[in-house]
Amino acid sequence: MLRRTPPVALAAALTASAVALSSCGGTASSTTTPLVDRGTVRIAAASEIPSFDPYSTFGAAQARYAYDSLVNADTDGSLVTGLASSWQATATTATFTLRPGVTCSDGTALTASAVARALTYAGDPGHQLAGARTVLPNVPFTASADDATGTVSATAASPFPFLIRTIGLLPIVCPAGLDRPRSLDRATQGTGPYVLTRYIPGGPYEFTVRDGYSWGPAGATTAEHGLPAHIVVSVVPQASTAANLLLTGGIEIAAVNGPDRARLTDHGLATTDAATVVGLTFFNQGPGRALADPALRRALVAALDRQGLANVAVGGIGRPATDFSAVGAVCHADLADANLPGNDATEALRAAGWVRSVGGPLTKDGRPLRLRVITSPDIGPTLSSVAELMARDWTAFGAQVKLVTESLPALVNAMYQSADFDVVVGSTPGFALPVGFIPFFSGPTPAEGLNFAGVTNPEYDALVAQALREPDTTGCATWNRAAAALFRSADALPIADGRSSVYGYRTTFATTFGGQLVPTSIRLHQ
Repeated sequence: MLRRTPPVALAAALTASAVALSSCGGTASSTTTPLVDRGTVRIAAASEIPSFDPYSTFGAAQARYAYDSLVNADTDGSLVTGLASSWQATATTATFTLRPGVTCSDGTALTASAVARALTYAGDPGHQLAGARTVLPNVPFTASADDATGTVSATAASPFPFLIRTIGLLPIVCPAGLDRPRSLDRATQGTGPYVLTRYIPGGPYEFTVRDGYSWGPAGATTAEHGLPAHIVVSVVPQASTAANLLLTGGIEIAAVNGPDRARLTDHGLATTDAATVVGLTFFNQGPGRALADPALRRALVAALDRQGLANVAVGGIGRPATDFSAVGAVCHADLADANLPGNDATEALRAAGWVRSVGGPLTKDGRPLRLRVITSPDIGPTLSSVAELMARDWTAFGAQVKLVTESLPALVNAMYQSADFDVVVGSTPGFALPVGFIPFFSGPTPAEGLNFAGVTNPEYDALVAQALREPDTTGCATWNRAAAALFRSADALPIADGRSSVYGYRTTFATTFGGQLVPTSIRLHQ
């Protein structure tokens, strides 16, 4: 069933890195025209949403409309109230005090026990809830509740530095949804400001505002003048089409990246920018795969024109990515240049047994190097071009490259089911916390885990174990040493530091990390 499908690794459209764990967002407020009360705002989504289960692969990014979390990230990255009015944490325990008067969309009161049940359900590895797993800490935890005091506690099995910024930001599903989890694909059971009231396969999907809602971020309510009564999410796969609809008033809000951003300047649209990492590339290190050889990975990375790739990735003059996370993420640092393999990787390749005759293919033990490179335009309009330039560089290096452009579901299947790839080129705003990357760079492979590329890096694992014992951001130096180990081993390669913009026609709004809309901030103008 859909909620058991693993996420596209770090894809902005899907994973719960879309949940604003930290870092900065912004407020789009370019218009001062009068407000329209209880209107309809149309929002573009890049791909179909087959499930609105907030703990699933596809529903995590849409959870903010119908579900609340215990705390919220403000546009400046600070934490503000949500379902909880206060919170505190140690290295192993986080405790939240619920605000009174919160109700689920079915009218029942939200209790501390209900929240603890949701945390326990989402954190149960037996449920294989991919969307929840990318938000929650990567250590086991237990949840408990005291309904008399309205407190919920989560205790981790081992020290974890970011308990509030993970457990606190999980969307809370109400008991009615947990009783019938399959129903969450096409119905919502949360405490959020909106309720899903229409689901059509392939879209559009409609949300209707809840009256009496008063526990949003920092106490936001749905009684504000100009807040839309209805939000309609339509599927608009192409950035160019989304740009056209914004300019003609066919939609009110859309995220647009790549070269189409230039078309939207100087048109009076409200705009917020979000830092992204474009072209995050993984190499399949599974048994029997050529790229299990670290010398080969390093040589292939050294053969790339990183500046040229960055230019293609952002549709202009780009900057090669400096880290796996986006600029502004917790512990972000300039790591790539100092740690990526240099041109001398070719000599290491010869030492590892790879040879090439003049004009011939690169071979080892008589077998030519063949690479299957996959990507999907559904997660970035320039990724196919990035993959093409990679293929050109690697072909000149002696590889035989097969380029495959997939639909998003096919890409997910190749990564997490068939493992039929050598290189996958993706795109992401980057996890806001360094812990978000752990299951993709270590641990079990599918179906038991998210390490779809089969990365094995003992140095990374040891440094992560050390960083997990250091509270909050005091461990950033250790986290950065861990990331540097991944660069040196060529376990993955981010291509470019980019920007993604969210545009509004006749609307104003706020966004958090990754350009995620804050639903209670949306205002419709005349």
